[in-house]
Amino acid sequence: MSGEIRGGAEMDFRARSDKAMTKINYCKLLGILALATLTASCGGQKTHANDTSNAPTAAVVKVERRDIASNLEIASEFLPYQEIDVYAKVSGYVQKLYVDWGTHVKQGQLLAVLEIPELEEQLRLDEATVRRSEHDLARAREELTRSESAYTVTHLTYTRLAEVQKTQPELVAQEEVDVAQGKDLEANAGVSAAKDALAAAEQALQVAKAALDRDRSLFAYARMTAPFEGVVTKIYAYTGALLPAGTSSSKSDAALCHLSQNNLLRLVIPVPERAVADVHTGETVAVDVSALKETFNGKIALVSDQIDMTTRTMHTEVTVPNPNYELVPGMYASVQIPLHTAKGVLAIPMQAVEGMGSGQGTVLVVDRSNRIEKREVKTGLESSSDVEIVSGLQENDLVVFGEQNQFKPGQVVSPKTIEPPKMD
Repeated sequence: MSGEIRGGAEMDFRARSDKAMTKINYCKLLGILALATLTASCGGQKTHANDTSNAPTAAVVKVERRDIASNLEIASEFLPYQEIDVYAKVSGYVQKLYVDWGTHVKQGQLLAVLEIPELEEQLRLDEATVRRSEHDLARAREELTRSESAYTVTHLTYTRLAEVQKTQPELVAQEEVDVAQGKDLEANAGVSAAKDALAAAEQALQVAKAALDRDRSLFAYARMTAPFEGVVTKIYAYTGALLPAGTSSSKSDAALCHLSQNNLLRLVIPVPERAVADVHTGETVAVDVSALKETFNGKIALVSDQIDMTTRTMHTEVTVPNPNYELVPGMYASVQIPLHTAKGVLAIPMQAVEGMGSGQGTVLVVDRSNRIEKREVKTGLESSSDVEIVSGLQENDLVVFGEQNQFKPGQVVSPKTIEPPKMD
């Protein structure tokens, strides 16, 4: 009986203990739930305000001050500074040829020697004519000397007889005086004739020498030389070929070769009417050659100072030094002509602005709370990669780079500053 009483009391104690434990666990659970609710509430507010761990990433660029230059880009083709077909001055056969395709020559360098037999014979004849004229001149001078000597004697004789007749008329007959006078006049005429013959001989010698000099000058053209430094780009005739005189021929096959000056090249570019006022002779410009992936310095050499009424452009030439012959005529190049420049202005990449036109556009700004804000801006000078911001943005503002339609105003984003690619 007493055992049954102890068993019942023990069971009652356990039941009361289980109820108490159940109540304590329930209270703990309520506290945990309340704490979780409070924590969740606070955490939700934090995510809404500052947390961007789940927000989409937005590429942004910073508004900075920089220099902007507006350039005019025009493509053109390299041309030799000058190029000619080298013709023979006199007709002859190519005896020796010293150049070929691609030969680089200096000014005055020998290109070829012509064989001209007829002109060689004419030179020998001219030289003989000069020698004969020199002998004739020498004889004429001797004849003048003899005539002057004879005149001196006859004139002295006549003078003496005439004086004697005046002082002593009975000693000299008038006939003797008359004969002496006649000889004196004859000797004087001989002197005049000798002087005329001497002048004629001198003129004949001058004519002979002039003919010799002319033929020597023509024969000198048998040595064909380069008129300027350049490259032989074509050969039209080889050893043994007959080259006609190029004074009247215009056919390329009558020339010896084609010579191009390639150490200095030129670009002919049509400058639009709107940029004519900004083009100045002597100004240095950048010349981009895509084939070589290099940029060279060129200079505006000349402008026509006249607008073509058909194309509304002005003929402009840019020269590019080519001392190492890196550039080849026929290559394409892009000329960058500076038009306007702005120093230290607010600027952003062109990809960050949409709807540019008439100096206006829109940008997406990421504010301090990482929210998207759409703003209208006023734009100014444009370069190949950047645009000037006249108003609407402040320095160090962050703007979205790229397409704007992937974000909405008020949206929370995770900004990531990037360095936009530089455009040449």
